Amino acid sequence: MLSLDSDAFEALVVAELDALPDEMIDGLDNVVFVVEDRPEDGSLDLLGLYDGLALTERDRYGMGELPDRIIVYREPHLAACETLDELRDEVHTTLVHEIGHFYGIDDERLHELGWA
Repeated sequence: MLSLDSDAFEALVVAELDALPDEMIDGLDNVVFVVEDRPEDGSLDLLGLYDGLALTERDRYGMGELPDRIIVYREPHLAACETLDELRDEVHTTLVHEIGHFYGIDDERLHELGWA
C-alpha cells in the first residue's frame, strides 16, 4: 500500500483533473471536487462518488442550489495501488468515471468504455 498524506494526494488529484480534456471539464456547471479519506461507511471498496443529479435527469438549475460534488477517496486509492504511476492512473479513471455520471452515463456503459 502506498503512503501519501492528504495534501500530496489532493495535489495529485488536482494535477489529474488539470490533465483532463477541456471538452470534458468545460461542461461541468456547479460541480465541486472534494477529497476525503474514506466513504462514510469506512470501507475501502469505493474510490469515488458523484453526489448530485445527472444532466440527463434535470430540467435546469434554480437559484441557490447547492453544487453537485465529485468525491475522490484517498485511502481506498492508496490501498488499491502499489506505485505512484498506478495511483495516478486510478485517480484519472475515477475522475473520468464520476464526471461520466454527471453527464448521465451509467456504470454499465462506463464499464464498456473502460472507465470503471
